[in-house]
Amino acid sequence: MYSSVYIALIAMTEVAIAMVLLSLPLNIAPVVVGLVTFAVYGGDRLADADTDAVSNPGQAAFMRRHGDVMYVLVAVSYALAVTLSVLGGPLAFALAMIPGVFWVLYATDWMPDTGLRVRRLKQVVVLNSAVVALAWAVTLTFLPLAFADAPVTPATLVVFGYFFLRSFVDTEIPNVRDVDADRQTDVATLPVVLGVRRTRHVLYGVDVGTLVLVGYAAVAGIVPLGLSTALVVGLLYSVGITTFVGRFEDEELLAKLPECEYVFVALTLFTALGA
Repeated sequence: MYSSVYIALIAMTEVAIAMVLLSLPLNIAPVVVGLVTFAVYGGDRLADADTDAVSNPGQAAFMRRHGDVMYVLVAVSYALAVTLSVLGGPLAFALAMIPGVFWVLYATDWMPDTGLRVRRLKQVVVLNSAVVALAWAVTLTFLPLAFADAPVTPATLVVFGYFFLRSFVDTEIPNVRDVDADRQTDVATLPVVLGVRRTRHVLYGVDVGTLVLVGYAAVAGIVPLGLSTALVVGLLYSVGITTFVGRFEDEELLAKLPECEYVFVALTLFTALGA
């Protein structure tokens, strides 16, 4: 759980969902995304082991105890992902690089010293989560498209918007657990700036925005009604999890639950296809 394996499996599920929604043939995009996800999240947890000792001591202890092995696995995973992405051509290669590039821009002190307090994108409220959401939405949507050499369609844009909004929620909910640690390191997340209750209201708004997008796609015939229903099932699960923000004592568990939305979406989606 601490090694980011489960996040990689969830990411592979998301790509499978995108491929079904876009009617793409089977290809190795889920494998590439799974390897990239494991590498990026594993690298981030290794880099943040000291700060995570406050908000997530179990994860921080795991990373310190297995740091040498994790460094090797992270490097091998990203190298293998990049190698496999070459099979999809230059565009697939570029898309496989995006999460790693965005993680560097997001987490490291790459900006020139201007005298301002903000030096990392990770410290800028909303922008930090938007950067993470954008990186994953682009990769999840367009990498399988690149491997299939398929064109961009209105459905592609709907899938991109869906993953962007969902990834934003998936990023902000864990920030509730990290409020104390983020305050100590000058990281401005929604729970730090607005408080937990208002953050819950903002996430409700993002869920409603996603519902509007999915509803429009279904009514306009961009995404078939049966497939849209699967996305709504996931949204209902997401609203249920958001309801517990600030009201559930086990914040570490709550931080891991949002991404399980895609399991429900996939089960509903493949059930609908098999019916």
